[in-house]
Amino acid sequence: MTDMTNEHAHTASTTPITVLITGGTRGLGKETARRLAGNGWTVVLGARDPADGERVAAELAGDVRVVAIDVTSDASVDAAARWIDEHVGHLDVLINNAGIAGGHLAVEDTGPADFLACFGVNVLGPVRTTRAFLPLLRRSSAPRIVNVSSGLGSHAVTTDPARLESSIHSIVYPSSKAALNMITTQYAKALPDIKVNVVDPGYTATDLNGHTGVQTITEGTDAIVAMASIGSDGPTGGFFDRHGRVPW
Repeated sequence: MTDMTNEHAHTASTTPITVLITGGTRGLGKETARRLAGNGWTVVLGARDPADGERVAAELAGDVRVVAIDVTSDASVDAAARWIDEHVGHLDVLINNAGIAGGHLAVEDTGPADFLACFGVNVLGPVRTTRAFLPLLRRSSAPRIVNVSSGLGSHAVTTDPARLESSIHSIVYPSSKAALNMITTQYAKALPDIKVNVVDPGYTATDLNGHTGVQTITEGTDAIVAMASIGSDGPTGGFFDRHGRVPW
């Protein structure tokens, strides 16, 4: 862990911290669940397929529960909120991790329809879940929202020749993450009672990139765990990776 991870550590309490992780059955979501459950948190693993979620939960130690949730569906997200209300009663942390790559079309071949699925998950998904879970988050003494973005959503990073991200020529996935970044800053201003931050996991070996990433899955979750663990004195409206702040 870096100093940034421990800088705003949440003060332990007698009541376990409860976190919902969307897209929790693989990659960054699964590893985040493993780490937070290992810290004694109650982890609600969000899964489109509950059977897949139960399989993953059985592999993890600690208090890991499963809720069916499809972030592209109002009905599914609302049902998940009702389930957490009934079985847990509140939510301390929402991690909007579910995301898709959105294909690899050449820029000149990309049309309007090619944005729909990616924006539906990466942008509208966090909006849908945030709206649905706000009442549960507001029952927490230190509510936090962590949106999982990418360096590809940063104008500064993608125009820096020294960064790998500058060599990527694509408009669907990067623009979806840039939109998520803006949404995060607006939520942070509009919701002063909740810490809302966005993170860049870095180029991590996951299914999303065919395991070509140079970071381990644990390194990729450092910033997610750090921002999930901040206390009332932690930052809000910021963009972070495992080393610290990321330029917009």
